[in-house]
Amino acid sequence: MSQTLKPILLVTGGGRGIGAATAVLAASQGWAVAVNYAQDAESAAQVVAQIETAGGQARAFQANVAEEAEVMAMFEAIDAHMGRLRGLVNNAGVVDVYARVDEMSVARLKRMFEVNVLGSFICAREAVRRMSPKHGGTGGSIVNVSSAASRIGSPGQYVDYASAKGAIDTFTLGLAKEVAGENIRVNAVRPGLIDTDIHASGGKPNRVKDLQHLIPMGRGGTAQEVAQAIVWLLSDAASYTTMSLVDVSGGR
Repeated sequence: MSQTLKPILLVTGGGRGIGAATAVLAASQGWAVAVNYAQDAESAAQVVAQIETAGGQARAFQANVAEEAEVMAMFEAIDAHMGRLRGLVNNAGVVDVYARVDEMSVARLKRMFEVNVLGSFICAREAVRRMSPKHGGTGGSIVNVSSAASRIGSPGQYVDYASAKGAIDTFTLGLAKEVAGENIRVNAVRPGLIDTDIHASGGKPNRVKDLQHLIPMGRGGTAQEVAQAIVWLLSDAASYTTMSLVDVSGGR
């Protein structure tokens, strides 16, 4: 096994957007980063290269987080190539095109919950199995990426996505209490309108600009601004912070 002396962090969906910004920032603050991707190997490789160029440590790992076998294989590969996990950012997620609930197919709903909810559960389960003293670990930190949509509801857009993120909020609260006595902290960030390419995947590449008039601060946020909150929650600076839902939404 080739282990690093740095604490090891897994960022799911780490090749683009908030995940990529988090991976790069975390690496600059002393984490060795496992960059997960589902399909876009090139983007993940670019994140790894950016980290290594700056003197950090990173490695890319492929897995669709909605597939248990792939997640299990990824965690085993991280164990073998990097060492025992100390941090997890459950960032991988999907949206879909705008639709009302009475227009949504079961296939769409299954995809939404399998990636956004089931994937986060599976990854957190495997992380706890490595972090908890019950399994020979020494603790760690988990940050779930939720969304301000969980409290807004996203009517006429994607109630399914908002509902999935509502489940992530509840999951965060419950898991945080469950493992608090095992030196594992669990928190969530809830980004608002953030300028990333996830909006294009939902058919609305200009969504942030179109809706920024609804934001009290008058602008959309950046992936880097969300990453700052995530990396703080991962760090020892947040040592007494668990079960928190941190809004990064410009006041919306």
